[in-house]
Amino acid sequence: MPNRLLAGKESGCNAMKKIVMMSALVSATLLAACSKPAPAPEPVRSVKVISVGASGLASGYEYSGEVRARVESRLGFRVAGKIVKRQAEVGQRVKAGQILAQLDPQDYKLAADGARAALAAASTNRDLAAADFKRFQSLKEQNFISGAELERRETALKAAEAQVSQAQAQLANVGNQVGYANLVADVSGIVTAVDAEVGQVVSAGSPVVRIAQDGPRDVVFNVPEDRLASVAMGSSAKARRWSGDAVSGDELAGTIRELAASADPLTRTYQAKLAIKDSSLPLGSTVVVYPSSQTSGVQAIKLPTSALMQSAQGSSQVWLLDKTAMTVNPVNVIVATADGNEAVIASGVKPGDLVVSAGVHVLSPGLKVKIFNEKGQIAGMNAVQSATKSVADAGSATQAK
Repeated sequence: MPNRLLAGKESGCNAMKKIVMMSALVSATLLAACSKPAPAPEPVRSVKVISVGASGLASGYEYSGEVRARVESRLGFRVAGKIVKRQAEVGQRVKAGQILAQLDPQDYKLAADGARAALAAASTNRDLAAADFKRFQSLKEQNFISGAELERRETALKAAEAQVSQAQAQLANVGNQVGYANLVADVSGIVTAVDAEVGQVVSAGSPVVRIAQDGPRDVVFNVPEDRLASVAMGSSAKARRWSGDAVSGDELAGTIRELAASADPLTRTYQAKLAIKDSSLPLGSTVVVYPSSQTSGVQAIKLPTSALMQSAQGSSQVWLLDKTAMTVNPVNVIVATADGNEAVIASGVKPGDLVVSAGVHVLSPGLKVKIFNEKGQIAGMNAVQSATKSVADAGSATQAK
């Protein structure tokens, strides 16, 4: 009996041990499942770099201008009335002779009918006066009437003929007014604005449609008072597309053809117009105007403003690329002045250094990077760009996916 009890106790202890071991195993499994996975390694960032080089400082200033048509016509009806149809839409290209809008012509058609009736009555009176004059002329030849009576009949005939001429002119005038109920484009161009809608009653001459005529283009820009000397009538200037640059040959030569005689009362600037020969520029597009020669003999190091950042101490810095280790590190620089959209660097970098030109706020010291592969080229090859590149090109850098 005691042996059986002892055996029962041992088997119970073994069962308890198995339960404890199973619980520990389940707990370990649960803890392993709840633990955070190891962080993925940070991807190597792509950076766009430029090679530091010396270039000439600009000797003038640049202005933002807008491309406009040399001639912009504001077309309106030559008669008053209610607009019943408008075919022209903003941005639509129209040709000379094309109908742009129409008035209700009913009143003018009725006026034309009245003018035709008046002409018929005047013609009848003229025929009657002509018959009387012919009859009295025959009587005068027979000495049955006096010469004064014949002269009165002749005068009545002339008056009747004048009334016919007046009625004919009136009918032609009313007929023209019927035609004036259609607003027709007198030149080819692009509709830039619509100033009236269907159902609106307009007076004669009120602008309804504005058309920018095809042909030469002007670049319109504003010049401050202290820079008027650089923008003289007839002087040459250059314009560049906002998305282009001087290196790729996007500059357009032109001549200052118009300069405002007085300043704008609000901005205190003078409006100038630069005549350009290229008529393919889209209307309303933005261009940069250089009124005078932009290059001087002074050489300086220039960097795009997108390459600069400010340190915690308030100094200006750039990221310098170590091409051997392919890492970036911040370098303090001193900015002397601005030259257009670029900063003139007095010290801190030297020609030949590789400087990150975009995305500077997402880098850290010693970060491993690779050169941005923009057009499928091998990383590190042909990625160095000229320091004279505009800030628009420098701002197009993106991070690697």
